Amino acid sequence: MSGRRSRLTLRRRLVLGIAVLLATLTLMIGVVSVFSLQGFLVNRVDAQLDAATSRSQGAFRPPDGGVGGSGEKPRAEKFLALSGQPEGTLGAIINSGAVFNAAVLDAYGQPVTLDSTTLDALLSLPTDSTPVTVDLGEGLGQYRVAAQSSGPAGDSLVIGLPLQSVQDTLVRLSLLIAGIGLLGVIAAVVAGALIVRAALRPLQRVAATATRVAELPLDRGDVALAVRVPSADADPATEVGAVGSALNHMLEHVASALESRQASENKVRTFVADASHELRTPLASIRGYSELTRRGNHVLPDDVVHAMGRIESESVRMTSLVEDLLLLARIDEGNKLETAEVDLGRLLVDAVSDARAAGGDHTWSVDVPDEVVLITGDPGRLHQVIANLLTNARTHTPAGTSVTASLTSDGDNAVIEVRDTGPGIDSSLQPNIFERFVRGDGSRSRAKGSTGLGLAIVSAVVEAHGGRAEVTSEPGNTVFRVILPGLVD
Repeated sequence: MSGRRSRLTLRRRLVLGIAVLLATLTLMIGVVSVFSLQGFLVNRVDAQLDAATSRSQGAFRPPDGGVGGSGEKPRAEKFLALSGQPEGTLGAIINSGAVFNAAVLDAYGQPVTLDSTTLDALLSLPTDSTPVTVDLGEGLGQYRVAAQSSGPAGDSLVIGLPLQSVQDTLVRLSLLIAGIGLLGVIAAVVAGALIVRAALRPLQRVAATATRVAELPLDRGDVALAVRVPSADADPATEVGAVGSALNHMLEHVASALESRQASENKVRTFVADASHELRTPLASIRGYSELTRRGNHVLPDDVVHAMGRIESESVRMTSLVEDLLLLARIDEGNKLETAEVDLGRLLVDAVSDARAAGGDHTWSVDVPDEVVLITGDPGRLHQVIANLLTNARTHTPAGTSVTASLTSDGDNAVIEVRDTGPGIDSSLQPNIFERFVRGDGSRSRAKGSTGLGLAIVSAVVEAHGGRAEVTSEPGNTVFRVILPGLVD
Protein backbone atom coordinates (compact mmCIF):
# COMPACT_ATOMS: atom_id res chain seq x y z
CA MET A 1 0.00 0.00 0.00
CA SER A 2 2.83 2.36 0.84
CA GLY A 3 4.47 1.64 -2.53
CA ARG A 4 1.23 2.51 -4.32
CA ARG A 5 0.87 5.72 -2.30
CA SER A 6 4.45 6.71 -3.07
CA ARG A 7 3.70 6.51 -6.80
CA LEU A 8 0.96 9.12 -6.52
CA THR A 9 2.00 12.57 -7.66
CA LEU A 10 1.77 15.50 -5.28
CA ARG A 11 -1.10 16.93 -7.34
CA ARG A 12 -3.10 13.73 -7.10
CA ARG A 13 -2.44 13.43 -3.39
CA LEU A 14 -3.64 16.97 -2.76
CA VAL A 15 -6.79 16.50 -4.85
CA LEU A 16 -7.44 13.14 -3.21
CA GLY A 17 -6.99 14.74 0.21
CA ILE A 18 -9.50 17.46 -0.67
CA ALA A 19 -12.00 14.84 -1.87
CA VAL A 20 -11.58 12.67 1.24
CA LEU A 21 -11.86 15.68 3.54
CA LEU A 22 -15.01 16.95 1.85
CA ALA A 23 -16.56 13.48 1.73
CA THR A 24 -15.85 12.99 5.44
CA LEU A 25 -17.30 16.40 6.28
CA THR A 26 -20.40 15.70 4.17
CA LEU A 27 -20.85 12.32 5.88
CA MET A 28 -20.58 13.88 9.33
CA ILE A 29 -23.05 16.64 8.46
CA GLY A 30 -25.42 14.09 6.96
CA VAL A 31 -25.27 11.79 9.98
CA VAL A 32 -25.84 14.68 12.41
CA SER A 33 -28.69 16.05 10.27
CA VAL A 34 -30.43 12.67 9.97
CA PHE A 35 -30.18 11.92 13.69
CA SER A 36 -31.29 15.44 14.60
CA LEU A 37 -34.29 15.23 12.29
CA GLN A 38 -35.09 11.76 13.56
CA GLY A 39 -35.13 13.04 17.14
CA PHE A 40 -37.33 15.98 16.15
CA LEU A 41 -39.83 13.83 14.26
CA VAL A 42 -39.98 11.18 16.99
CA ASN A 43 -40.59 13.90 19.58
CA ARG A 44 -43.43 15.19 17.44
CA VAL A 45 -44.92 11.70 17.24
CA ASP A 46 -44.53 11.46 21.02
CA ALA A 47 -46.49 14.70 21.39
CA GLN A 48 -49.23 13.30 19.16
CA LEU A 49 -49.13 10.07 21.16
CA ASP A 50 -49.48 12.03 24.39
CA ALA A 51 -52.54 13.83 23.01
CA ALA A 52 -54.03 10.52 21.95
CA THR A 53 -53.38 9.12 25.42
CA SER A 54 -55.23 12.07 26.96
CA ARG A 55 -58.22 11.49 24.69
CA SER A 56 -58.32 7.81 25.59
CA GLN A 57 -58.85 8.58 29.27
CA GLY A 58 -62.35 9.97 28.50
CA ALA A 59 -63.18 7.03 26.29
CA PHE A 60 -62.65 4.51 29.11
CA ARG A 61 -64.08 6.42 32.12
CA PRO A 62 -67.83 5.59 32.36
CA PRO A 63 -70.13 8.24 33.88
CA ASP A 64 -71.22 5.92 36.75
CA GLY A 65 -67.64 5.14 37.74
CA GLY A 66 -67.94 1.49 36.78
CA VAL A 67 -65.57 -0.52 34.81
CA GLY A 68 -67.25 0.27 31.55
CA GLY A 69 -70.51 1.35 30.05
CA SER A 70 -73.38 -1.09 31.12
CA GLY A 71 -70.74 -3.16 32.92
CA GLU A 72 -68.98 -4.28 29.74
CA LYS A 73 -65.22 -4.71 29.48
CA PRO A 74 -63.22 -1.82 27.90
CA ARG A 75 -62.71 -2.14 24.18
CA ALA A 76 -60.03 -0.48 22.02
CA GLU A 77 -62.62 0.35 19.38
CA LYS A 78 -64.03 3.02 21.69
CA PHE A 79 -60.72 4.86 21.59
CA LEU A 80 -60.30 4.39 17.86
CA ALA A 81 -63.83 5.68 17.28
CA LEU A 82 -62.93 9.07 18.77
CA SER A 83 -62.77 11.91 16.29
CA GLY A 84 -59.33 13.18 15.25
CA GLN A 85 -57.52 9.87 15.30
CA PRO A 86 -55.04 9.65 12.35
CA GLU A 87 -54.74 6.76 9.92
CA GLY A 88 -52.68 3.85 11.25
CA THR A 89 -53.45 4.56 14.92
CA LEU A 90 -53.14 1.37 16.97
CA GLY A 91 -55.33 0.41 19.89
CA ALA A 92 -55.26 -2.73 22.05
CA ILE A 93 -56.23 -4.00 25.55
CA ILE A 94 -53.78 -5.95 27.73
CA ASN A 95 -55.26 -8.06 30.49
CA SER A 96 -53.78 -10.94 32.43
CA GLY A 97 -50.75 -11.18 30.14
CA ALA A 98 -52.73 -11.30 26.89
CA VAL A 99 -53.62 -8.80 24.17
CA PHE A 100 -57.31 -8.29 23.32
CA ASN A 101 -59.28 -6.18 20.86
CA ALA A 102 -56.20 -5.09 18.85
CA ALA A 103 -57.18 -2.89 15.90
CA VAL A 104 -55.71 -0.27 13.55
CA LEU A 105 -57.50 2.56 11.74
CA ASP A 106 -57.49 2.16 7.99
CA ALA A 107 -57.48 4.94 5.37
CA TYR A 108 -61.30 5.34 5.77
CA GLY A 109 -61.16 5.76 9.53
CA GLN A 110 -62.54 2.28 10.23
CA PRO A 111 -60.88 0.00 12.79
CA VAL A 112 -59.36 -3.16 11.35
CA THR A 113 -59.03 -6.02 13.83
CA LEU A 114 -55.56 -7.52 14.16
CA ASP A 115 -54.45 -10.99 15.11
CA SER A 116 -53.47 -10.49 18.75
CA THR A 117 -50.93 -13.31 18.62
CA THR A 118 -48.68 -11.11 16.44
CA LEU A 119 -48.62 -8.37 19.08
CA ASP A 120 -46.73 -10.18 21.85
CA ALA A 121 -44.14 -7.35 21.84
CA LEU A 122 -46.77 -5.17 23.56
CA LEU A 123 -46.88 -7.35 26.68
CA SER A 124 -43.63 -5.95 28.06
CA LEU A 125 -44.69 -2.29 27.85
CA PRO A 126 -44.66 -0.15 31.01
CA THR A 127 -48.13 1.09 32.00
CA ASP A 128 -47.08 4.65 32.88
CA SER A 129 -47.73 6.06 29.37
CA THR A 130 -43.98 6.18 28.54
CA PRO A 131 -43.52 6.15 24.72
CA VAL A 132 -41.57 3.16 23.45
CA THR A 133 -40.55 2.18 19.90
CA VAL A 134 -41.73 -1.34 19.07
CA ASP A 135 -41.35 -3.37 15.87
CA LEU A 136 -44.74 -5.03 15.29
CA GLY A 137 -43.70 -7.20 12.41
CA GLU A 138 -43.65 -7.04 8.66
CA GLY A 139 -47.28 -5.99 8.25
CA LEU A 140 -47.21 -3.00 10.62
CA GLY A 141 -43.55 -2.04 10.92
CA GLN A 142 -42.25 0.16 13.70
CA TYR A 143 -44.69 1.93 16.03
CA ARG A 144 -44.31 4.44 18.79
CA VAL A 145 -46.59 3.03 21.54
CA ALA A 146 -47.58 3.83 25.11
CA ALA A 147 -49.65 1.82 27.64
CA GLN A 148 -51.77 3.09 30.55
CA SER A 149 -53.91 1.43 33.15
CA SER A 150 -57.58 1.89 32.26
CA GLY A 151 -59.45 0.64 35.32
CA PRO A 152 -59.51 -1.30 38.59
CA ALA A 153 -59.87 -4.59 36.76
CA GLY A 154 -56.20 -4.38 35.77
CA ASP A 155 -56.83 -3.63 32.11
CA SER A 156 -54.26 -1.53 30.22
CA LEU A 157 -54.96 0.38 27.05
CA VAL A 158 -52.17 0.41 24.45
CA ILE A 159 -52.04 3.37 22.05
CA GLY A 160 -49.64 3.51 19.12
CA LEU A 161 -48.77 5.71 16.16
CA PRO A 162 -46.84 4.48 13.08
CA LEU A 163 -43.24 5.64 12.41
CA GLN A 164 -43.41 4.88 8.69
CA SER A 165 -43.70 8.56 7.74
CA VAL A 166 -40.71 9.36 9.96
CA GLN A 167 -38.67 6.63 8.30
CA ASP A 168 -39.69 7.74 4.80
CA THR A 169 -38.66 11.30 5.61
CA LEU A 170 -35.31 10.14 6.95
CA VAL A 171 -34.68 7.99 3.86
CA ARG A 172 -35.50 10.91 1.53
CA LEU A 173 -33.23 13.20 3.55
CA SER A 174 -30.41 10.63 3.48
CA LEU A 175 -30.70 10.24 -0.29
CA LEU A 176 -30.81 14.01 -0.74
CA ILE A 177 -27.71 14.52 1.41
CA ALA A 178 -25.90 11.68 -0.39
CA GLY A 179 -26.74 13.11 -3.82
CA ILE A 180 -25.78 16.65 -2.90
CA GLY A 181 -22.64 15.40 -1.17
CA LEU A 182 -21.61 13.35 -4.21
CA LEU A 183 -22.13 16.30 -6.54
CA GLY A 184 -20.24 18.51 -4.09
CA VAL A 185 -17.31 16.09 -3.93
CA ILE A 186 -17.16 15.86 -7.75
CA ALA A 187 -17.30 19.64 -8.07
CA ALA A 188 -14.63 20.00 -5.36
CA VAL A 189 -12.37 17.47 -7.10
CA VAL A 190 -12.65 19.30 -10.44
CA ALA A 191 -12.16 22.72 -8.86
CA GLY A 192 -9.41 21.41 -6.58
CA ALA A 193 -7.57 19.85 -9.53
CA LEU A 194 -7.62 23.17 -11.37
CA ILE A 195 -6.53 25.12 -8.30
CA VAL A 196 -3.77 22.65 -7.39
CA ARG A 197 -2.54 22.58 -10.99
CA ALA A 198 -2.29 26.36 -11.03
CA ALA A 199 -0.61 26.37 -7.62
CA LEU A 200 1.95 23.74 -8.62
CA ARG A 201 2.78 25.27 -12.00
CA PRO A 202 5.80 27.14 -10.55
CA LEU A 203 7.04 23.86 -9.08
CA GLN A 204 6.74 22.27 -12.51
CA ARG A 205 8.89 25.05 -13.97
CA VAL A 206 11.48 24.47 -11.25
CA ALA A 207 11.45 20.74 -12.03
CA ALA A 208 11.79 21.49 -15.76
CA THR A 209 14.87 23.60 -15.01
CA ALA A 210 16.39 20.78 -12.97
CA THR A 211 15.62 18.33 -15.80
CA ARG A 212 17.36 20.55 -18.37
CA VAL A 213 20.42 20.74 -16.13
CA ALA A 214 20.38 16.96 -15.65
CA GLU A 215 20.42 16.46 -19.42
CA LEU A 216 23.57 18.58 -19.88
CA PRO A 217 26.87 16.71 -20.38
CA LEU A 218 28.59 17.93 -17.21
CA ASP A 219 31.18 15.19 -16.96
CA ARG A 220 33.61 16.66 -19.44
CA GLY A 221 34.28 19.51 -21.80
CA ASP A 222 33.64 23.21 -21.44
CA VAL A 223 30.13 23.45 -20.01
CA ALA A 224 28.20 26.72 -20.12
CA LEU A 225 25.77 26.21 -17.24
CA ALA A 226 23.50 29.17 -17.94
CA VAL A 227 20.21 27.47 -17.02
CA ARG A 228 18.49 29.08 -14.03
CA VAL A 229 15.06 29.09 -12.40
CA PRO A 230 13.14 32.23 -13.49
CA SER A 231 13.18 34.99 -10.89
CA ALA A 232 9.38 34.83 -10.61
CA ASP A 233 9.72 31.25 -9.33
CA ALA A 234 12.70 31.96 -7.04
CA ASP A 235 11.07 34.16 -4.40
CA PRO A 236 12.23 32.84 -1.00
CA ALA A 237 9.02 34.18 0.59
CA THR A 238 7.07 31.22 -0.86
CA GLU A 239 7.66 27.48 -0.46
CA VAL A 240 8.17 26.85 -4.17
CA GLY A 241 10.22 30.04 -4.47
CA ALA A 242 12.50 28.81 -1.68
CA VAL A 243 13.13 25.62 -3.66
CA GLY A 244 13.79 27.64 -6.83
CA SER A 245 16.14 29.99 -5.00
CA ALA A 246 18.04 27.09 -3.44
CA LEU A 247 18.34 25.43 -6.86
CA ASN A 248 19.72 28.64 -8.37
CA HIS A 249 22.33 28.92 -5.60
CA MET A 250 23.29 25.29 -6.14
CA LEU A 251 23.60 25.83 -9.91
CA GLU A 252 25.85 28.82 -9.30
CA HIS A 253 28.15 26.70 -7.14
CA VAL A 254 28.09 23.89 -9.72
CA ALA A 255 28.90 26.36 -12.52
CA SER A 256 31.80 27.72 -10.51
CA ALA A 257 33.09 24.21 -9.83
CA LEU A 258 32.77 23.28 -13.50
CA GLU A 259 34.70 26.37 -14.54
CA SER A 260 37.44 25.51 -12.06
CA ARG A 261 37.50 21.92 -13.26
CA GLN A 262 37.64 23.00 -16.89
CA ALA A 263 40.44 25.46 -16.19
CA SER A 264 42.39 22.71 -14.44
CA GLU A 265 41.77 20.29 -17.33
CA ASN A 266 42.86 22.91 -19.83
CA LYS A 267 46.11 23.42 -17.94
CA VAL A 268 46.73 19.68 -17.82
CA ARG A 269 45.96 19.30 -21.53
CA THR A 270 48.20 22.20 -22.39
CA PHE A 271 50.96 20.71 -20.29
CA VAL A 272 50.55 17.26 -21.85
CA ALA A 273 50.51 18.72 -25.36
CA ASP A 274 53.53 20.91 -24.71
CA ALA A 275 55.43 18.16 -22.92
CA SER A 276 54.63 15.64 -25.64
CA HIS A 277 55.73 18.07 -28.32
CA GLU A 278 58.95 18.91 -26.50
CA LEU A 279 59.75 15.24 -25.83
CA ARG A 280 59.57 14.31 -29.49
CA THR A 281 62.91 15.97 -30.35
CA PRO A 282 65.08 14.43 -27.59
CA LEU A 283 63.44 11.04 -28.13
CA ALA A 284 64.19 11.24 -31.82
CA SER A 285 67.81 12.11 -30.99
CA ILE A 286 68.12 9.22 -28.52
CA ARG A 287 66.68 6.82 -31.05
CA GLY A 288 68.86 8.16 -33.84
CA TYR A 289 72.09 7.97 -31.87
CA SER A 290 71.28 4.48 -30.64
CA GLU A 291 70.59 3.31 -34.21
CA LEU A 292 73.75 5.02 -35.43
CA THR A 293 75.79 3.29 -32.75
CA ARG A 294 74.23 -0.10 -33.50
CA ARG A 295 74.77 0.23 -37.25
CA GLY A 296 78.31 1.62 -37.02
CA ASN A 297 81.38 -0.56 -37.60
CA HIS A 298 82.40 -0.34 -33.97
CA VAL A 299 83.66 -3.21 -31.94
CA LEU A 300 81.70 -2.97 -28.70
CA PRO A 301 81.39 -5.33 -25.78
CA ASP A 302 78.30 -7.53 -25.78
CA ASP A 303 76.81 -5.83 -22.74
CA VAL A 304 77.14 -2.42 -24.43
CA VAL A 305 75.47 -3.73 -27.58
CA HIS A 306 72.62 -5.13 -25.46
CA ALA A 307 72.26 -1.83 -23.59
CA MET A 308 72.16 0.18 -26.81
CA GLY A 309 69.50 -2.18 -28.16
CA ARG A 310 67.41 -1.66 -25.04
CA ILE A 311 67.84 2.11 -25.33
CA GLU A 312 66.65 2.00 -28.92
CA SER A 313 63.59 -0.21 -28.19
CA GLU A 314 62.54 1.85 -25.17
CA SER A 315 62.94 5.08 -27.12
CA VAL A 316 60.63 3.64 -29.78
CA ARG A 317 58.12 2.68 -27.07
CA MET A 318 58.43 6.11 -25.44
CA THR A 319 57.94 7.81 -28.79
CA SER A 320 54.74 5.81 -29.36
CA LEU A 321 53.46 6.85 -25.92
CA VAL A 322 54.26 10.50 -26.57
CA GLU A 323 52.52 10.36 -29.96
CA ASP A 324 49.43 8.84 -28.35
CA LEU A 325 49.34 11.51 -25.65
CA LEU A 326 49.80 14.23 -28.22
CA LEU A 327 46.96 12.81 -30.34
CA LEU A 328 44.59 12.70 -27.35
CA ALA A 329 45.55 16.24 -26.35
CA ARG A 330 44.81 17.51 -29.87
CA ILE A 331 41.44 15.76 -29.92
CA ASP A 332 40.63 17.19 -26.49
CA GLU A 333 41.44 20.66 -27.79
CA GLY A 334 38.88 20.14 -30.54
CA ASN A 335 41.27 20.06 -33.47
CA LYS A 336 39.38 19.16 -36.60
CA LEU A 337 40.07 15.83 -38.26
CA GLU A 338 40.74 15.41 -41.95
CA THR A 339 37.67 14.86 -44.07
CA ALA A 340 37.61 12.47 -47.01
CA GLU A 341 35.66 9.51 -48.31
CA VAL A 342 36.95 6.38 -46.62
CA ASP A 343 36.46 2.84 -47.97
CA LEU A 344 36.05 0.98 -44.70
CA GLY A 345 36.22 -2.44 -46.38
CA ARG A 346 39.63 -1.70 -47.87
CA LEU A 347 40.76 -0.19 -44.58
CA LEU A 348 39.69 -3.30 -42.67
CA VAL A 349 41.39 -5.71 -45.09
CA ASP A 350 44.67 -3.77 -44.93
CA ALA A 351 44.59 -3.58 -41.13
CA VAL A 352 43.94 -7.33 -40.79
CA SER A 353 46.80 -8.06 -43.20
CA ASP A 354 49.14 -5.99 -41.04
CA ALA A 355 47.89 -7.74 -37.89
CA ARG A 356 48.43 -11.18 -39.51
CA ALA A 357 52.00 -10.27 -40.27
CA ALA A 358 52.60 -9.01 -36.72
CA GLY A 359 50.78 -11.88 -34.95
CA GLY A 360 51.41 -15.11 -36.81
CA ASP A 361 50.51 -17.17 -33.74
CA HIS A 362 46.87 -16.02 -33.95
CA THR A 363 44.17 -17.04 -36.42
CA TRP A 364 42.94 -14.01 -38.34
CA SER A 365 39.88 -13.65 -40.54
CA VAL A 366 38.02 -10.76 -42.12
CA ASP A 367 34.38 -10.46 -43.21
CA VAL A 368 33.43 -7.51 -45.41
CA PRO A 369 30.38 -7.08 -47.67
CA ASP A 370 30.65 -7.25 -51.44
CA GLU A 371 29.43 -3.67 -51.87
CA VAL A 372 31.68 -0.76 -51.02
CA VAL A 373 30.99 0.87 -47.62
CA LEU A 374 31.99 4.53 -47.71
CA ILE A 375 31.85 7.11 -44.94
CA THR A 376 33.19 10.63 -44.59
CA GLY A 377 36.04 10.77 -42.10
CA ASP A 378 39.76 10.86 -41.41
CA PRO A 379 41.31 7.80 -43.12
CA GLY A 380 44.51 7.88 -41.05
CA ARG A 381 42.70 8.05 -37.72
CA LEU A 382 40.13 5.41 -38.70
CA HIS A 383 42.96 3.10 -39.73
CA GLN A 384 44.49 3.73 -36.31
CA VAL A 385 41.18 2.81 -34.66
CA ILE A 386 41.04 -0.56 -36.42
CA ALA A 387 44.72 -1.20 -35.86
CA ASN A 388 44.40 -0.46 -32.14
CA LEU A 389 41.47 -2.89 -31.82
CA LEU A 390 43.39 -5.63 -33.63
CA THR A 391 46.53 -4.94 -31.62
CA ASN A 392 44.47 -5.07 -28.42
CA ALA A 393 43.09 -8.48 -29.44
CA ARG A 394 46.56 -9.78 -30.32
CA THR A 395 48.28 -8.38 -27.23
CA HIS A 396 45.77 -9.50 -24.60
CA THR A 397 44.94 -12.99 -25.84
CA PRO A 398 47.08 -16.14 -25.87
CA ALA A 399 48.55 -17.76 -28.97
CA GLY A 400 46.04 -19.70 -31.04
CA THR A 401 43.18 -17.29 -30.38
CA SER A 402 40.87 -16.64 -33.33
CA VAL A 403 40.28 -12.98 -34.17
CA THR A 404 37.58 -11.96 -36.67
CA ALA A 405 37.11 -8.43 -38.03
CA SER A 406 33.79 -7.72 -39.74
CA LEU A 407 32.05 -4.78 -41.40
CA THR A 408 28.29 -4.31 -41.77
CA SER A 409 25.89 -1.43 -42.35
CA ASP A 410 22.92 -0.58 -40.13
CA GLY A 411 20.72 2.13 -41.60
CA ASP A 412 22.91 5.20 -41.95
CA ASN A 413 25.65 3.72 -39.76
CA ALA A 414 28.67 1.58 -40.50
CA VAL A 415 29.44 -1.06 -37.86
CA ILE A 416 32.93 -2.51 -37.37
CA GLU A 417 33.35 -5.47 -35.03
CA VAL A 418 36.52 -7.15 -33.77
CA ARG A 419 35.69 -10.47 -32.13
CA ASP A 420 38.15 -12.78 -30.36
CA THR A 421 37.88 -16.11 -28.55
CA GLY A 422 40.22 -15.14 -25.73
CA PRO A 423 39.67 -15.35 -21.98
CA GLY A 424 37.45 -12.25 -21.90
CA ILE A 425 37.43 -9.03 -19.87
CA ASP A 426 36.45 -8.91 -16.23
CA SER A 427 32.93 -7.54 -15.83
CA SER A 428 34.09 -4.93 -13.29
CA LEU A 429 36.54 -3.53 -15.86
CA GLN A 430 34.20 -3.29 -18.83
CA PRO A 431 32.44 0.00 -17.90
CA ASN A 432 35.84 1.78 -17.78
CA ILE A 433 37.64 -0.07 -20.56
CA PHE A 434 37.76 2.99 -22.86
CA GLU A 435 39.21 5.31 -20.23
CA ARG A 436 42.85 6.35 -20.36
CA PHE A 437 45.51 4.17 -18.76
CA VAL A 438 43.00 1.37 -18.08
CA ARG A 439 44.39 -2.07 -18.83
CA GLY A 440 42.87 -5.51 -18.58
CA ASP A 441 46.06 -7.28 -17.47
CA GLY A 442 44.29 -8.95 -14.56
CA SER A 443 41.83 -10.82 -16.76
CA ARG A 444 43.44 -11.05 -20.21
CA SER A 445 46.93 -12.49 -20.60
CA ARG A 446 49.33 -10.39 -22.61
CA ALA A 447 52.52 -11.12 -24.44
CA LYS A 448 53.70 -7.52 -24.53
CA GLY A 449 53.31 -4.43 -22.43
CA SER A 450 50.67 -1.77 -23.11
CA THR A 451 50.28 1.89 -22.23
CA GLY A 452 46.53 1.71 -21.66
CA LEU A 453 45.92 4.42 -24.27
CA GLY A 454 44.98 2.30 -27.31
CA LEU A 455 41.28 1.92 -26.47
CA ALA A 456 41.11 5.51 -25.20
CA ILE A 457 42.30 6.64 -28.64
CA VAL A 458 39.69 4.40 -30.25
CA SER A 459 36.92 6.01 -28.20
CA ALA A 460 38.21 9.57 -28.72
CA VAL A 461 38.59 9.21 -32.50
CA VAL A 462 35.22 7.49 -32.92
CA GLU A 463 33.45 10.15 -30.82
CA ALA A 464 35.20 12.86 -32.88
CA HIS A 465 33.51 11.25 -35.91
CA GLY A 466 30.12 11.40 -34.12
CA GLY A 467 30.03 7.67 -33.37
CA ARG A 468 30.50 5.47 -30.34
CA ALA A 469 32.54 2.46 -29.23
CA GLU A 470 31.10 -0.48 -27.27
CA VAL A 471 32.33 -3.71 -25.76
CA THR A 472 30.68 -6.95 -24.68
CA SER A 473 32.76 -9.73 -23.22
CA GLU A 474 32.52 -13.17 -21.73
CA PRO A 475 35.03 -16.02 -21.73
CA GLY A 476 35.49 -17.19 -25.31
CA ASN A 477 33.63 -14.26 -26.90
CA THR A 478 34.84 -10.67 -26.63
CA VAL A 479 33.42 -8.15 -29.11
CA PHE A 480 34.59 -4.57 -29.63
CA ARG A 481 32.05 -2.69 -31.72
CA VAL A 482 32.57 0.67 -33.45
CA ILE A 483 29.51 2.47 -34.85
CA LEU A 484 30.24 5.27 -37.32
CA PRO A 485 27.49 7.47 -38.78
CA GLY A 486 27.36 9.17 -42.16
CA LEU A 487 27.31 6.44 -44.78
CA VAL A 488 27.90 7.80 -48.27
CA ASP A 489 25.33 6.58 -50.79
